[in-house]
Amino acid sequence: MNRRSPMKTVLRHAVLLLVTFVMVYPILWMFFSSFKPDDQIFSTSDLWPETWTLDHYLSGFNGELGMNFGQLMWNSLIISAVVVVGTIFSSSLTGFAFARLRFTPRRFLIGFMLSTMMLPAQVVMIPQYIMFHKIGWVNTYLPLTLPSFLGTVPFFIYLMVQFVRGIPRELDEAAYIDGCSKFQLFRLIIFPLARPAIITMSIFSFYWTWNDFFGQLIYLSDPELYTVSLGLSMFIDNTGNTQWGDLFAMSILSIVPVFIVFLFFQRYLVEGIATHGLKG
Repeated sequence: MNRRSPMKTVLRHAVLLLVTFVMVYPILWMFFSSFKPDDQIFSTSDLWPETWTLDHYLSGFNGELGMNFGQLMWNSLIISAVVVVGTIFSSSLTGFAFARLRFTPRRFLIGFMLSTMMLPAQVVMIPQYIMFHKIGWVNTYLPLTLPSFLGTVPFFIYLMVQFVRGIPRELDEAAYIDGCSKFQLFRLIIFPLARPAIITMSIFSFYWTWNDFFGQLIYLSDPELYTVSLGLSMFIDNTGNTQWGDLFAMSILSIVPVFIVFLFFQRYLVEGIATHGLKG
């Protein structure tokens, strides 16, 4: 068995590397295609470009098609940052209330919140649009950002509830003895200890907002308010004049912020996912 163990390890790693390559290959192909001239993107099956060029990055970023991609990334960054702040504010407070406070309809509200997780987004899409249209919020960032301050994502609240339940209640009793109020308990003790769950919420909310296409497509019609997702779709032309090189180049640039966020916070992401199921 000891002689077979190294062979099994090598075989296991070989299989994992092969699967990883298959999964990453589309991104690698898009990356190298962004450096190819237009006439070489689909005319050759070679992954490595025969001729390297930065024209797609320059033309796509500088807005030769009528839009500045830097402005699109800035718009996406603003929306994502506001949503992250709103998610942390609403989900942490609501999760703390459900996990620590005792009030009559608490169990009913928790069950009602969990039931909304099974509700498809398409069910509430039209009523939400009608409501935002009547109050004049269409073609603004308000429909995309304000709901995050109202705790509209039950998954994040559930994650926070489960994490707070894993924090010993003895800390609450010690805080009350020292004269802390409930809000001080949350601000000084629960919130700092729930950092893994909060960072996990931040990462997911940033990912989902940055990659959102349908919601932004519904509420935004002014090109000056467009985001990265909408900007990428403008490279696609139904008449057959799609700028594939520019599309691939800007797609690579749009991945960079997401990759940076994951690179710096992946430790907290794993920790938050691994511990959110703890119960007190």
